[in-house]
Amino acid sequence: MFSIPGLKVVSLTDAAAARIHEIIAKSAGLEPALGLRVGVKKGGCAGMEYTFEIAREVRKGDEVVTEKDATVIVDAKAVLFLLGTELDFKSDRFSSTFVFNNPNQVSACGCGESVEIKPHAEAVAAH
Repeated sequence: MFSIPGLKVVSLTDAAAARIHEIIAKSAGLEPALGLRVGVKKGGCAGMEYTFEIAREVRKGDEVVTEKDATVIVDAKAVLFLLGTELDFKSDRFSSTFVFNNPNQVSACGCGESVEIKPHAEAVAAH
């Protein structure tokens, strides 16, 4: 488990926790869902994209965050990029989406699909 005193990897708003509950409830299958897996991958015009999938296992190095009775599993490769992030969920007349309030995000592309993220400075300095 990775931590910096006083800094969570990810925190959840009430809206994000409620949406995670809905997603997990609708994902009934042969294997139970443990939570929502969140990560980052290379892609898009700004360099990185956030990823989501139903988590059915915890992998080595993953960070498990349970807050407001919702579980987010942060992919091990994404921890330094998401450290200190608040995950929110917004809906309006035209769309519904998770929103990352990420202090490590440097910029975003105009289409809103990709971001530039730097590893958290305190975490990098500690290693």
